[in-house]
Amino acid sequence: MRRKSISYAKWGYIFVIPFFAAFIIFNLIPLITTFKNSFYEMYLIGGYRQVGPNWVGFQNYSELFKSEYMGTNELLKYFGNTFILWIIGFIPQIFFSLLFASWFTDLRLKLKTGAYKIIFYLPNVIMAAAMGMLFFTLFSANGPVNSIYQSITGAESPYMFFDHANAQRGIVALINFLMWYGNTTIMLMAAINGIDPSLYESSQIDGATPTQTFWKITLPLIRPILLYVLITSLIGGIQMYDIPQIVTNGGDTLQRTSLTVVMYLNKHLFSKNYGMAGALSVILFIVAAVLSLLIFFLTTERDNKKKKKVKGGKR
Repeated sequence: MRRKSISYAKWGYIFVIPFFAAFIIFNLIPLITTFKNSFYEMYLIGGYRQVGPNWVGFQNYSELFKSEYMGTNELLKYFGNTFILWIIGFIPQIFFSLLFASWFTDLRLKLKTGAYKIIFYLPNVIMAAAMGMLFFTLFSANGPVNSIYQSITGAESPYMFFDHANAQRGIVALINFLMWYGNTTIMLMAAINGIDPSLYESSQIDGATPTQTFWKITLPLIRPILLYVLITSLIGGIQMYDIPQIVTNGGDTLQRTSLTVVMYLNKHLFSKNYGMAGALSVILFIVAAVLSLLIFFLTTERDNKKKKKVKGGKR
């Protein structure tokens, strides 16, 4: 008697159908529609009469690169604002995340990390809009920060944080740092805990200091997670919207020094100019993809060169 073999492969396909269905409906179709709209002229006049869709080719893209604000190309200006806001928030984020992850995974300190992980992650649970409103209130003219400032310095008038570009950008960066450093810390702690403890024991026997251990063992071995954090943070930074929208009152103040690319995109969506919004979305997609691939290939190329050197040395 021959027994028929039972194939369970079909159940795997059945289980992944919901994911692909959701991806096609909520991701792929809107993505294709966005690319399509970018080549059409389509907007509303007076809020009720629609113009288009009319095929215009790359006209929407050329208008984006031609439009200027106070003698500066709008698109480049807002990309510059977005990059500045991201970098001044990401540098302290990665610094403190690495510092805390190294401390709380150090076996010599014997710290119980469960409670600390919850504390670190709590700001990430709060909605970005709520965090933005909280800091807008804290740093307002009648807020507690100005009360402390006046009581310490004896100043008669409050410091108008939102009337200075650097202060405004600093508040946005501070909120982003507080919201995301905990998530980054937890990921780096998981990466460090995955390192073989015998490597640390060997380094201690050889007389390596904690600083040398960090730079020679910990940092190289957690580089894949660092790369992941960098790319996801970069993509999130390019998509920055809610916090600067609330803190900067729509970004129209101070010569739009804190207006981001997505805030600029939202203005086209609000005015129902779907052709320009589609073109800007495609540019945003391309920039995020290129930067992510650039970071990935630069990092992997450096790793491949090191591996070749190690192999060459063994020979």
